[in-house]
Amino acid sequence: MTTYRDSGVDIDAGDEFVDRITPLVRSTFRKEVLADLGGFGGLFKFDAARYAEPVLVSGTDGVGTKLKVAFMMDRHDTVGIDLVAMCVNDIAVSGAEPLFFLDYFATGKLSVSTAEAVVKGIVAGCRQAGRALIGGETAEMPSFYADGEYDLAGFAVGVVDRKRIIDGRSIGPGDVVIGLASSGVHSNGFSLVRRVLFDQAKLDVGAMLPELDRPLGEVLLAPTRIYAKTILSLIAEFTIKGMAHITGGGLTENVPRVLPHGTIARLRRGAWPAPGIFAAIQERGSVGEDEMFRVFNMGIGLVLIAPAQQAERLMARASDLGERAWRIGEIVGGPTEGSRVDYVR
Repeated sequence: MTTYRDSGVDIDAGDEFVDRITPLVRSTFRKEVLADLGGFGGLFKFDAARYAEPVLVSGTDGVGTKLKVAFMMDRHDTVGIDLVAMCVNDIAVSGAEPLFFLDYFATGKLSVSTAEAVVKGIVAGCRQAGRALIGGETAEMPSFYADGEYDLAGFAVGVVDRKRIIDGRSIGPGDVVIGLASSGVHSNGFSLVRRVLFDQAKLDVGAMLPELDRPLGEVLLAPTRIYAKTILSLIAEFTIKGMAHITGGGLTENVPRVLPHGTIARLRRGAWPAPGIFAAIQERGSVGEDEMFRVFNMGIGLVLIAPAQQAERLMARASDLGERAWRIGEIVGGPTEGSRVDYVR
């Protein structure tokens, strides 16, 4: 008699996995969560009375080929944090409070210990963001993924009062650009990272480079910083006109996404210290500076645009919240149509 296990899917392993992660997931529940794990859908009742006109904000993302580094190191407890960060940072920059999160984990053959480590990271990320992990999907697909590999996707939902949506419309000349530090490469540009450091330079994840204070693999796996709580604190105290999560496309392409037509963000390269990993990539790959700024965050994970008179107090408050902040540029006038980033020294 042929069974599902004969085809490569182990239902018993899946059941064991759910048993292991259930207490972890429950630890993220907020009072608004109405259903336990195991249902067909997660139930979440947010307090609509807190908002004059509540608007739901949603986002989805993954970790990309950074997962390849996790596979190389056989370390899986941080990429879940990346997954949460990539989603909740995106919705938080519109001024939204992230409410809940869902994940999708797909693999060829389920390793319960590996999957549990991934979910521990997701739980840690949800705790950092103060959000509930209310559901997810574990897909075991034999022959679809290479042995020992998996893929991740995340989904976040938040809420903001319509009158408090931050969309950059009020940004104008004279406003300042403030950057908050990244924790490193975050979760973008890893196809270039791997090509330069592993394919071309033939480095190992355990390599100690003069630019780095830890082994290469550890630096690369440093999880994406989660800014959600910082953002909520700052927008309650200051006039934040626009924010950009610096992901794929770097500063060059992400900052203009929140600029109105007729404005230019003039950024000063060198106004902040870039982590050594970027110098390591640039030197070993002979990557041009413009390309580095178009691919990577270069040490700035979040950009805030605010009135000049609030800049110093805003940066001091960000420091109180555990962030490193720099004034990295200002907004100037530009052509009537379009917006862009210019770099100066």
